[in-house]
Amino acid sequence: MDSKTRTYQFALKIIVLVDHLSMDLSTKVAANQLLRAATSIGANIVEAQACSSRKDFTNYFNHALKSANESKYWLELLRDSKKSNAENIEPLIKESEEIAKILAASIITLKNQRQF
Repeated sequence: MDSKTRTYQFALKIIVLVDHLSMDLSTKVAANQLLRAATSIGANIVEAQACSSRKDFTNYFNHALKSANESKYWLELLRDSKKSNAENIEPLIKESEEIAKILAASIITLKNQRQF
């Protein structure tokens, strides 16, 4: 599965999770932040694919990586505050970590290619 498809599937799973959360004030704030961060991962990858320079491409991947890390933060906060069941959150945390590793490896590769 390519990164665009994988991040799209991740965003869909986040939407399902958010739609099933209770919406007290603290959960609503965390859910909104999570939704924003998780959906921006794939959006930044799509934007990167339309870039005309390697520098811009790398910058969009950096933004996607930051959003993946931010998504993990909000997922952990929802889990640890017991706003969502750990069984629902753990696979999403794992997926956000895997996406972040893929993006980080891609960024390293892009930066190394720039040196030659």
